[in-house]
Amino acid sequence: MKTISAQAIQELRAKFSGTVLTPGDAGYDEARRVHNGLIDKRPALIARCQDTADVVDALRVGREAGVEISVRGGGHNPAGRAVTEGGLMIDLASMKGVWVDPSARSVRAQAGLTWREYNRATALHGLATTGGVVSTTGIAGLTLGGGLGWLMGKHGMAVDNLIAAEVVTASGAVLRASADSEADLFWGLRGGGGNFGIVTSFEYRAHPLSTVIGGIVAHPLAAASTVLPFYRDQSANFPDEMAAFVGFVHAPDGSGFKLCAMAVCHAGDDPDRAEADVAPLRKFGPPAQDLLQRMPYPVANTLMDGAFPRGAYNYWKSGFLRELSDGALQTLTASFAKAPTPMCAIVVEHFHGAVTRVSPTATAFPHRERGFNVAVIGQWADRALDETCKTWVRETVQALRPFMADRYYVNYVAADEEDLIRKAYGPNYDRLADLKRRYDPDNVFRLNVNITP
Repeated sequence: MKTISAQAIQELRAKFSGTVLTPGDAGYDEARRVHNGLIDKRPALIARCQDTADVVDALRVGREAGVEISVRGGGHNPAGRAVTEGGLMIDLASMKGVWVDPSARSVRAQAGLTWREYNRATALHGLATTGGVVSTTGIAGLTLGGGLGWLMGKHGMAVDNLIAAEVVTASGAVLRASADSEADLFWGLRGGGGNFGIVTSFEYRAHPLSTVIGGIVAHPLAAASTVLPFYRDQSANFPDEMAAFVGFVHAPDGSGFKLCAMAVCHAGDDPDRAEADVAPLRKFGPPAQDLLQRMPYPVANTLMDGAFPRGAYNYWKSGFLRELSDGALQTLTASFAKAPTPMCAIVVEHFHGAVTRVSPTATAFPHRERGFNVAVIGQWADRALDETCKTWVRETVQALRPFMADRYYVNYVAADEEDLIRKAYGPNYDRLADLKRRYDPDNVFRLNVNITP
């Protein structure tokens, strides 16, 4: 088995700005843990980088030793690809720099930031960028896989707002990728899932935004047969500013009571228009709970956080639906009725507006059709339920297969779904494979939704 020598580790420590950890060091066990508690891998070496020079030096050590290399940003991805077993983990979580240019409406952010931290910095200037729907998600992994979020109807995906990126390639070169420099690489980074290098910082376009109407409108599961067709009809006419996902969750009071809920973030400039747009959702039913209210955007981006606690055991699968047909809606409802724990959920994410007005080949992220992505989220707190929860996820997705398109969101592809990789990249796969041969011919960066050279 290939290993990193003690001498190489000592030499790296001598020059490193960050922290170098081996098994037994204080902080090692915390550093190797990611959001998904199911992931229990033990890297031989964790390089907790502070700057780009650290990344270059750590990468060189890993390449010279010939060990497997993983890259961790926020560590939120449920598949656990941020951690290697027995290799080198290059950890960017300490790289938290963020610089906002209000006059240019641009933001340069290092790869260790979460969206909560990013939003906090941009909100000081009344600005925001499309980020995740859960604020504890890292900006790096989310962006590299496409980056869906509450603002995508109005401003497109995270990749649609990327202006440039600093990238450390497999050879150790540090490049700036943008529309004017390394343009092919820049195209591939916008949806290519970390296959081409380690992105150490991102430069984003930001948009004026202070307050939104956010929150959920919840109904008992028994009302799903009327709520879901209502949502289908309403969503056909949502304005770009209106993000509203529908899904199945459990009441947050621990009762286990099952709900069919609409989660809303309306980012419109006109408060009266925004109220009018959300009014039908508030009136229908009426709902068991109407928690919609005006709030700062950074607060709205935290509302889902409590449903995804760090350390819980996670197993997810997803896919795009062809349409919200009656059969699909009935299958979703029946499947959720069998959810084995109060932490399990099904979320239907609506794609419309700006995200659908981009060509499927303009960026590496190809899924630009109007429609819905369904995420089946198995989540639990007791290891005795591992197989029960995984089986529920698999059976739910299998029941949905007749209604699903052959398209998959890169950031949701599970570790056991290698057969879906080509479909996740769609018509862009062959061009991405060419880029992989150019920038990473030895497949150094393979702990991702991997494109083989």
